[in-house]
Amino acid sequence: MSAAAAAARAARLLLPCLPQTTTTRLLHASASQGAAREASGSFIHPAAVVHPDAVIGQGVSIGPFCTVGPSARIGDACQLHAGSHVVGDTELGEGCIVQTGAILGADIPGQTVIGENNVIGHYATVGIKCQDLKYKTGDECFLHIGRKNEIREYCSIHRSSKSCDCTVIGDNNLIMGSCHIAHDCKIGNNNIFANNTLFAGHVVVEDCTHTAGAVVVHQFCHIGSYSFLGGGSVVAQDVPRYMMVAGDRAELRGLNLEGLRRNGFSDQEVFICY
Repeated sequence: MSAAAAAARAARLLLPCLPQTTTTRLLHASASQGAAREASGSFIHPAAVVHPDAVIGQGVSIGPFCTVGPSARIGDACQLHAGSHVVGDTELGEGCIVQTGAILGADIPGQTVIGENNVIGHYATVGIKCQDLKYKTGDECFLHIGRKNEIREYCSIHRSSKSCDCTVIGDNNLIMGSCHIAHDCKIGNNNIFANNTLFAGHVVVEDCTHTAGAVVVHQFCHIGSYSFLGGGSVVAQDVPRYMMVAGDRAELRGLNLEGLRRNGFSDQEVFICY
């Protein structure tokens, strides 16, 4: 038998054994833990790396090449698509979907908490270390995200820069592709941020705001509820509620009339805003 034929025969004999070996080596620290996860109805692909100390809820699906760290807590009915990662002290609420390539959390002190029914898009990075030079290695830093947010592909959302603060995102926000929310920002509810909207550190955004694409907001600015930021704007000052701004540097352009109507304001209420 030639050397090539012998090698092919050996490979055929070995391959059927690999899935069982990989499953045992990567997933199960003990038979009891493996049985518990099986009983919960969760599916963990043999090519995933799930630490035995990770807490996995019921009905969870973890795809190939995912990693889940020892301090992670994955809620019921979550889906981790292929190649997504949950790192550090990270809590993922029930019904979340983490798409391919997304990274949640970081192996640094502090915590990332993500509420129920959020969608984390492809290659988004959520809960990683901030880019503030004032951050001191070893300090705790935090990120809290509410419920029913859609965080699209390539977004980056950073933890706080110090232990006494927290980056916060509320509920029902649509954060489109390649947006950035920096350390210590406070984002409210029902906002829409179009692609490439960039918030510097400590920005406060109230509720029901809307940004067009490629908007830049300077650190410490305050964006009022029901306001609209025009495409390509550079916002270096606070934006009052109900207003529309645009330009570099952004200037007031009048009431956000269309936004107010879409949010159910009556003509009388719009008149009062004048």
